[in-house]
Amino acid sequence: MTDSELSTVSGLPATSLSRTLLDLAAVVSVQDLVVAGDWMISEHRRNFGRRRVALLPLPVLRSYLESKTGVPGLQRIRAAVELMRVGVDSPPETRIRLLLSREGLPEFIPDVPVMDETRNPALWVDLGCTKYRTCIEYDGEHHLKPGQQSRDNHRDLLTHELGWHQVKLNKHDVAQGPLWVVAKVRRALVKGGYVP
Repeated sequence: MTDSELSTVSGLPATSLSRTLLDLAAVVSVQDLVVAGDWMISEHRRNFGRRRVALLPLPVLRSYLESKTGVPGLQRIRAAVELMRVGVDSPPETRIRLLLSREGLPEFIPDVPVMDETRNPALWVDLGCTKYRTCIEYDGEHHLKPGQQSRDNHRDLLTHELGWHQVKLNKHDVAQGPLWVVAKVRRALVKGGYVP
């Protein structure tokens, strides 16, 4: 292990994030690597909220992996990197995105701006398919708070007014299983012009 693969966390020695992902690749699935990687590479430059800077910029991870050969899990992490996307806010978003891809639906991109009539971002959706003006919002536990519910209601109304077909998902939808989630998303895509 090289010095560049070492780090310090709270004064304790640790491996770098790139090395940690590579080590995990020997023992976890591609999907789990994508979930972890999406979180590490996520960044935002939206016109609201705090700016989010990537813990591990995607180009840094790619460069690191290009320098490696013969390491257990290397092919798996390289496959996972091809599925990673910048802009994801939560592990469920990644899992949903990967599920829809496996089912052959059009690609949903994380953190998509929905433009208003002046071509400015009116809001940003968790996952969006601009071709079919369809978006997915994954509502985690914090969406149950009154203040957040008010903001979500405004978001939902604006999404509809701007001509997008919104699918709201939560842990209960995911618990219904993949067929449930895929059917909900497919119905919204069809409303946007998608032909299965």
